[in-house]
Amino acid sequence: MKRETIGVLAMLLACVIWGFSAFYYNYISQVPPLEVLSHRTIWTAVFIGFILVFRGGVIIIPRGAFLRVCFAAIFISINWFFFIYAVQVGKVTQSSLGYYIFPLVAVAFGAIFLGERLSFSQWFAISLAVIAVVLLSLGVGEFPYISIILALTFGLYGLIKKPLTIGPLRSVFWEVVCLLPVAITWLIGVHFLGWQGILGRDGGFFASNINVSLALIFTGALTGLPLILMAFAMERLRLATIGLVQYVNPTLQFLIATLIFMEPVEKIHFIAFGLIWSGLAIYSYYAMRYERA
Repeated sequence: MKRETIGVLAMLLACVIWGFSAFYYNYISQVPPLEVLSHRTIWTAVFIGFILVFRGGVIIIPRGAFLRVCFAAIFISINWFFFIYAVQVGKVTQSSLGYYIFPLVAVAFGAIFLGERLSFSQWFAISLAVIAVVLLSLGVGEFPYISIILALTFGLYGLIKKPLTIGPLRSVFWEVVCLLPVAITWLIGVHFLGWQGILGRDGGFFASNINVSLALIFTGALTGLPLILMAFAMERLRLATIGLVQYVNPTLQFLIATLIFMEPVEKIHFIAFGLIWSGLAIYSYYAMRYERA
């Protein structure tokens, strides 16, 4: 099998896992989102830490990169939280829109913060995304805040991590290590002090139900495995190819939200998504042309 084919399959599998993870978090929807996030943080550290030790790689992070990794951890934890929250409150459609918008947000951040020059086609693609958000806000009567938060936090996460050269696995390991004190503190509060999360529900599910406990533990592998597959794919594929395959994730989320979770979809949703898809098509076409050149 060709090197590129293996890379595409690895990236495709990572995106399928991300896309279908909405099912998984829906399965444990009785657990408040902050509690799920705390367990996801802890068990991701365990899973990736084990992989790093098994591979015999370097775990220690350069001191200069640690602060940057901690800032990145803040944004990825917000991103993880709002994805889990979106599943629990029945807004997976907004989640999928956010991950569709993200590539265009990343391009805009490159222009704003890194001084990258954008072509007319790229500005046009970004404008289509802005129009789509405005249409949704007016047509549905609700600002798509989950979509915006997911796109912005993922964009800021990538922007902060851009200068890092320590590798994706080691970076994510130290990101969750930075978050461990907060995660452990929250779980202590939930289990022993009666703390309640943002949805006002009682928590402390771990160890009270074997199935839920195992499901919470498995969130570490659910988070770490796609990252390993993505790192594997990035060694074998062009960035434009990776960018195109990544659209599988929000597409699966959208199909799951509309066909299985039966979230309401109106004409304005299809108009907005059509604008986003058009913007992504323009962006992807010129990205591939640039990379070939």
